[in-house]
Amino acid sequence: MLKAIYQTIVLIIVVLFAKVSFGEKPNVLFVSIDDLNDWIGCMNGHPQVQTPHIDKLARQGTLFLNAHTQSPICNPSRTSVMTGLRPSITGIYSLAPWFRTVDKWKDLVTLPQHFANASYTTYTVGKIYHGGGWLQSEPPEFDIIGRTEPGLRPKEKRVKTPRGGRGMDWGVYPFKDSDHKDWKTASWAVEQLDKKPQDPFFMAVGFSLPHVPLLATQKWFDLYPEETLKLPRMLLDDRNDTPRFSWYLHWKLPEPRQRFLFQSGEQLNIVQAYLASISFMDSQVGRVLDALERNGYADNTIVVLWSDHGYHLGEKEITGKNTLWDRSARVPLIFAGPGIKKNSRSNRPVELLDIYPTLSELCELPSQDHLEGLSLVPLLKNPNAPRSRPAITTDNHDNHGIRTEEYRYIQYADGSEELYDMIADPHEFTNLADNPKYARTKRSLKKHLPKINRKPVAGSVNRILIYENGIANWEGEDIGPNDPIPD
Repeated sequence: MLKAIYQTIVLIIVVLFAKVSFGEKPNVLFVSIDDLNDWIGCMNGHPQVQTPHIDKLARQGTLFLNAHTQSPICNPSRTSVMTGLRPSITGIYSLAPWFRTVDKWKDLVTLPQHFANASYTTYTVGKIYHGGGWLQSEPPEFDIIGRTEPGLRPKEKRVKTPRGGRGMDWGVYPFKDSDHKDWKTASWAVEQLDKKPQDPFFMAVGFSLPHVPLLATQKWFDLYPEETLKLPRMLLDDRNDTPRFSWYLHWKLPEPRQRFLFQSGEQLNIVQAYLASISFMDSQVGRVLDALERNGYADNTIVVLWSDHGYHLGEKEITGKNTLWDRSARVPLIFAGPGIKKNSRSNRPVELLDIYPTLSELCELPSQDHLEGLSLVPLLKNPNAPRSRPAITTDNHDNHGIRTEEYRYIQYADGSEELYDMIADPHEFTNLADNPKYARTKRSLKKHLPKINRKPVAGSVNRILIYENGIANWEGEDIGPNDPIPD
């Protein structure tokens, strides 16, 4: 009799515990990285890169090998991720304005607000949105805002680039790792996790590297000795078969051209600095992931790691972003956590726009009607699940790239085109747009070009290109067809 009662009590406790466990909301760790292309170990973008912590996260979940940003520049990319809308819908294409200052979007429910409305405590530290103006916005985007420490900066630039400001620099960081802002960002996140928050949380942690200046301490440079360092594959005349309009998108940007890197002897140095910056940033991601595990949250936290866009290091004759090629548009995207297939890789074309609806579905939050992205949950269960459309990247007004598993198609505002066979030509060396053999392919891909292309909103500044009535205007200066391309 006593044995039966004891068994009944145990069964009741087990059932009650199961209800509590299964009813518990998963946490979200939302890790944003700035200017990271596919140079991480799990994506094989560079044969020598060392990123053990990001690689471990990829093994714990699903890695999207064909993920693409909605814009190859910080503000519109991050606005798109957080609002769930394309730049061609919001009209935000440049480094300003903050979308809350635009009447049409001032009350839009962003991703962190969606979680806050579902009784999550929302945290943020580091670079999540572009710039700091959002901190004074109403309604607040986050419940708890960590102070983004600037870190120490060298007084002198190492590299004197043709047009670059102070940030356009690379070299050995002359201070300690703990003096860098990414270390301070990770430390704040670790501190919050060590406090063992009781409520379900949405924690956004934004790392700055490998955004310029590419500065890391000597220990990270030592991972990549110059004498054995491998450069990315590139052609010195790679732009000969691309439209002139492809130059307009970064006509006067501060990032130096490939020509400068070779003439100044900086090509090896910038690649080394980029790799060193990546490895240091990876170590900071590792600190946060370790804290997640140490505090007992790993089994009930969905981790999503993403980069806002890629980066050129001489390919296509430039450094930087602001292009519609794969090096600029393709980004790392990893999901890991409960309900997500482990050690899985998907080649389906997906978008950063898909993060919002995916997290919403994984956490069983109410759906948001305004979202343009597609949930990735089917691909998190089966990496080969069907996908109804390609990935779309927009750079400035009315310039779009369409990416499938096999092709990249680009149409510029003046109607000029590029087409690349990404299976046979992954480095996009040969433009097939004028080859009649691919006319049907182009027609098929053009069907996916955005139907709505809003003009830049009021207050758009810096890196704005407008094409009207046959004239390209870059930040108030008209560009003629005979103007020499700036060095």
